[in-house]
Amino acid sequence: MPKLDVFDPATGELVDSLPLSDPGELIRNSRAAYGGWTRTPPGDRAAMLKSGAQTLRAAVDDIALLQTREGGKPLSDSRGGVEAGVSAIEQYAELGPLHRGRSLQGGWNATDLMTFVSRGVAVLCLPWNDPVAIACAQIAANLVVGNTVICKPSEKTPLSTAKVIRLLQHDLPAGVLQLGVGDGSLGAALVGDLDVDVVVHVGSVNTGRRVASVCAENGSKAVLELGGKDPMIIDAGVDPAWAASQAAVGCFANAGQICTSVERLYVHRDVADAFLDELVEIAKARRVGPGTDPSTEMGPLIDQRQLEIVARHVSEAVSAGAQLLCGGHRLEGPGFFYPPTVLAGVTRGMAVVEAETFGPVAAVQVVDSFDEAMKAANETVYGLAAVVLTRDMENAQRAVRELEVGTVKVNAAFGGAPGGAASPHGASGSGFGYGPELLDELTRVRVLHIEPAP
Repeated sequence: MPKLDVFDPATGELVDSLPLSDPGELIRNSRAAYGGWTRTPPGDRAAMLKSGAQTLRAAVDDIALLQTREGGKPLSDSRGGVEAGVSAIEQYAELGPLHRGRSLQGGWNATDLMTFVSRGVAVLCLPWNDPVAIACAQIAANLVVGNTVICKPSEKTPLSTAKVIRLLQHDLPAGVLQLGVGDGSLGAALVGDLDVDVVVHVGSVNTGRRVASVCAENGSKAVLELGGKDPMIIDAGVDPAWAASQAAVGCFANAGQICTSVERLYVHRDVADAFLDELVEIAKARRVGPGTDPSTEMGPLIDQRQLEIVARHVSEAVSAGAQLLCGGHRLEGPGFFYPPTVLAGVTRGMAVVEAETFGPVAAVQVVDSFDEAMKAANETVYGLAAVVLTRDMENAQRAVRELEVGTVKVNAAFGGAPGGAASPHGASGSGFGYGPELLDELTRVRVLHIEPAP
């Protein structure tokens, strides 16, 4: 049987192999299981998910280690992601039975209602950068509303998701949750099947646009979270050292391979020199190595292709006049290691400003005013998230109202309350991908009108 080999990006060693999936078999099994699953009371579906979450909690360390070996992220970060995924299952297990419709004001002898009903077969096409956390949330949200699920993780990091699915399957009827193993051709076959009712795609813009087109043609629902080119605005009057620490987290966490990583920095001239000095020191001091090493602060890029994209963006920027302040070259030895890199003097037209880099690169442009920074931040086709560091409340309020993104974070590179749900802007996607609102996306609304018979 053909298999998919998965390699450690820190060493190049084979981690494990999985047998490739047959898309037709997956869809037949999912469709066959749907009738029984959608008739299962929501409380019973939730109870199965809660039981599965308990099983996963007992295996957090094993899942995290597997995720680190196939994806490269530091083990502590990986463990946090797995724990977040388990928590998401528990949250949706609580929310599912509470997902209710509305009563309407009809005639005296009539009952009028709006109610949610499951869609059917759901296909999840998920990314490699945080595979377990994203998979857990999307699986749980679909299952709890009565959809059956085919989960196709990225071919780069399928092992940890496969382990999660195997553990969850112990508490679920056959066919309700299935693993799809394969590359983009498997994803295309699943998305294009007329028996699929909803597709959740978290990944690149180009693939997301193809998914949206196919879903529109087939009449299936598409929920899309795509790429970003998130800006960080650093206002006059902020502490440069604190701002640099926030920028380092935003740019270098998971080697810059987070959907909401900071990829463009607009720094007010009053603090620019001190900020750059501090950021360079942080970047140079960051410990880069295999994620399994407890001292590692930043792991490798996922593969050779991603390494080449990052290296090309940096070299092209330098050739076009940007100043390389640190980093900017592949580290010697095995693995796809690229150091934290700081570029100053970047300008529009450079790939490092216009296109998604998805690597540990801080691309800095000095600005003379908050107005200039705001204008530059909005000059992009993307609209996922943005960060503003400021002591000026008026500027903070302007950022919330004027930045054309789904998520605005003020004075924090990352963070937010559980259950928050944003609708991405522009090329970054469409629909609520998280929070209670995700349950609305994954269901249909049915209107009921009931009158007594004469």
